[in-house]
Amino acid sequence: MTSTMKKILQIDKDLNKIQDLDILLERILYYAREAVSADAGSIYIRDGNELEIKYAQNDTLQKKLAEGQKLNFSIFRIPVNEKTISGYVAANSTHLNIRDMYNIPPDRPYSFNTHYDETSGYKTISSLTFPLVSNQGEILGVLQLLNAKSPKGNIVSFKKSDEPFVLHFASNATVALQRARMTRTLLLRMIQMAELRDPKETGAHVNRVGSYACEIYEAWAKKRHIPDDSMQKQKDTLRMAAMLHDVGKVGISDLILKKPGRFNEEEYEIMKSHTYVGARLFANEESDLDRIARDIAISHHENWDGSGYPGKIVWENAKADEILPSGVGLKGEEIPLFARIVSLADVYDALSCQRVYKEAWTEEDVLHEIRKCKGNKFDPELVDIFFEIFPVIKQIQKKYPDDH
Repeated sequence: MTSTMKKILQIDKDLNKIQDLDILLERILYYAREAVSADAGSIYIRDGNELEIKYAQNDTLQKKLAEGQKLNFSIFRIPVNEKTISGYVAANSTHLNIRDMYNIPPDRPYSFNTHYDETSGYKTISSLTFPLVSNQGEILGVLQLLNAKSPKGNIVSFKKSDEPFVLHFASNATVALQRARMTRTLLLRMIQMAELRDPKETGAHVNRVGSYACEIYEAWAKKRHIPDDSMQKQKDTLRMAAMLHDVGKVGISDLILKKPGRFNEEEYEIMKSHTYVGARLFANEESDLDRIARDIAISHHENWDGSGYPGKIVWENAKADEILPSGVGLKGEEIPLFARIVSLADVYDALSCQRVYKEAWTEEDVLHEIRKCKGNKFDPELVDIFFEIFPVIKQIQKKYPDDH
């Protein structure tokens, strides 16, 4: 078996392990670039008659950033038509291998927009762009690879021999993409049940919380030199589990969830039960997702100083009415790591966003509150990490805006 075939089989195997849609998109782009030695690239997902950029990677620009920082990229959409390279590829379900982006023949319907190069100081020379096409012929998105590198690190054209490999890769990636989209749809349907009860639990909110949590965890893991394959696996599970942090609200009465004023003591106790009602959904542990989702659901309102809820739980047959708070609070590292991360991500998003019952706080006030809660509500190390990666957090906000 050739080394290329071994690489193809390994990539296919790795992609099929990934369940979360966003993690999969990021890895598809990474693996595709690695396979053909592309310095940079982007992946777009089709939404109606437009392509929306989901991830962009650029090794040259990444190297200019401080350790732990991630490349920022603009969130934008382009129409599916023949005027742009990606639009042309999607519109015609074909691929393009362009040797020199600055010397595209004038008789071609598409052109290269040099704006990104001008603003970033990066020069795009070669590109290889493929559609992501389902078995039913549906265009799901576009994969664009930029600036092939020679073994000596020089920028060269993509080889003709790269094309069959990327075509095969794109085909298999599309199958994985369809599966991940189905998983995301199922998760969002569960969350929509909670949204019917509590209007705070929107798809945009849980996508942001899941994404914030992954970025915080990744930065934490890198500080501890966690192996990349282990970190990626944990991110995949964490993102899905974080989205389900408040799913237990399906078991709370509308009279409490939608009460406009403050809760009385009895109502507050009922409200707190959403933590173990949610945990009960994952009590029959069959996977890492069950375990992590249960830990997050039951512990994301615990505080670093031990003042949160519900505290240590007495489990009996995992039934909601047989799950009893012991009255002993969890504190510090007794609280599961992923629950500590989601706690920070959830509070940041809740304060930052407008709701029917409140206006969004200013960014200055939100960040002041996060700093004030360091060491009492939040794990101090995670707060430091949050501020280190704050530009990435802001980018996620733009990626998943609320629908008003």
